[in-house]
Amino acid sequence: MMETVHVGLGDRAYDIHIGPGLLTRSGSFFAPFLKRPRVAIITDETVAKLHLSTLVKGLELQGISSSSLTLPAGESTKSWPHLERTVEWLLDEKIERNDVVVAFGGGVIGDLAGFAAAVLRRGVRFVQVPTSLLAQVDSSVGGKTGINAPQGKNLIGAFHQPSLVLADTEVLDTLTERDYLAGYGEVVKYGLLGDSEFFQWLEGNASRAAAGDMAARIRIVKRSVEMKADIVVRDETEQGDRALLNLGHTFCHALEAATGYSDRLLHGEGVAIGCALAFELSARMGLCSQEDPSRVRQHLKDMKMKVDLSDIQGELPDADALLNLMSQDKKMMAGKLHFVLAKGIGKAFVTSDVDPDTVRGVLRDALELRG
Repeated sequence: MMETVHVGLGDRAYDIHIGPGLLTRSGSFFAPFLKRPRVAIITDETVAKLHLSTLVKGLELQGISSSSLTLPAGESTKSWPHLERTVEWLLDEKIERNDVVVAFGGGVIGDLAGFAAAVLRRGVRFVQVPTSLLAQVDSSVGGKTGINAPQGKNLIGAFHQPSLVLADTEVLDTLTERDYLAGYGEVVKYGLLGDSEFFQWLEGNASRAAAGDMAARIRIVKRSVEMKADIVVRDETEQGDRALLNLGHTFCHALEAATGYSDRLLHGEGVAIGCALAFELSARMGLCSQEDPSRVRQHLKDMKMKVDLSDIQGELPDADALLNLMSQDKKMMAGKLHFVLAKGIGKAFVTSDVDPDTVRGVLRDALELRG
């Protein structure tokens, strides 16, 4: 059942393999990349407990030894202290430029381990083995690596492409419902930004994938990474089209900062809420019909996802404070925020021509619904 998507970046091109049981066959995928039969694995406590032994045994079948560093699970791990710990551990392990660092986990581990590989010895190769739906469909592909700063999310980092991505869809069976649905927020984003037929397919089939249908899961991951790979090849360092991938993220990053990058709001949940807000903003600006944001919201509700600011527990700052948090977004250019808006489902575009008062109004109305 394995599918493969190629990311055509010339001498930095790589393949994304998607399907069940890939961890047990990991050694056969890794072997061609190794100058010597050993790898260094960066993972987190949750993934290590569930899957590390399977990956290690899969490597050993091809005579590949491994050492591993296990970090705490959670967004707070994407920080200077854990980056320093990771880089120093890799140095202690005497990892060389021709060796391979393995990012084995969700988006947090992928971003952190990829950044550590990028700065270690001015660039060491790494392989992404994503274990969450969010990482499989989005963060493991495209070479964005980094950590968070107190001023905002992902403000410190580098573009560093992996040598390989192994997306074992069987691993998704061990996700909690909340973590799976958080990842689904990124899946919906792809249909909304550039493929209305995919969004329509999701409306009819995404619940099967959530229930464990393997063929549906493979299709979800494959179509998402196909779209991302196509955009990355056109615009690797986000000078143009790649910014489309940030649909919902300007709102999302402000909400994540407002909730302290905590479990109150997972990244994919913020993306889902952000997509709903981006479509609401688009409708208010007359760019799309009011039916479009209603359709987006209905599908998210059908999937039992977070849709509104009222779905976030605890206090949130007011609209002005949220707007100020948006101003820390790394997509700011010449002091202007760049939003991804939509002329309809599957018709997203990037613009800086947005009146802050309109954004403030959308946020104020969304906060009022919290009561």
